[in-house]
Amino acid sequence: MALKRDNNSSNEIGLDSVRCILSSTDLNGKIKYTNRYFSEVSGYSQNELLGSPHNIIRHPDMPKVIFKLMWDRLKNNENVLMLVKNRAKNGSHYWVTTFFEIKHHAVTKESSGYLAILHAAPRNAIREIEPLYKRLRNIESRYGVHASQDYLIKYLMKEGKTYDEYVHEITKEKNVVIDFFKTMKELTS
Repeated sequence: MALKRDNNSSNEIGLDSVRCILSSTDLNGKIKYTNRYFSEVSGYSQNELLGSPHNIIRHPDMPKVIFKLMWDRLKNNENVLMLVKNRAKNGSHYWVTTFFEIKHHAVTKESSGYLAILHAAPRNAIREIEPLYKRLRNIESRYGVHASQDYLIKYLMKEGKTYDEYVHEITKEKNVVIDFFKTMKELTS
């Protein structure tokens, strides 16, 4: 299936509004599984993706502090919802709302890796978050990630929200797949 270009940007890949990109990684972020749609969108073959670090698709427009926040949360055994601009193998980009969930070993209950559920981000959410991400990148380039983190914390405090709540609000996040996994987790806990 050919992917369409988004009319808003000639270099942006238009994602299917229903299909999800799925991947799982080990605790260090190395890819252990991807669904076929991941390969279709990213332009990488399954063989290229498996064993690679998940940041193979990281776009340089993404502020480093957002991934610091992600890793801090995951290492603290907390799931995280993010709005992310990814880069395909050919240099094109695509925006996704991403839910990272911690996977636990069936017997030991210790963290065993992460599941990522990605789907098309709403245009209004992208318009809302792009200026914030640009500001964070500018702060990082001048003063470093810690200054960017301080700015983000103050920004979210002013909004009266956590990062997840902010992303949830601007994306109006209602995803059947995410809701399914949350329900399954509640039932098995």
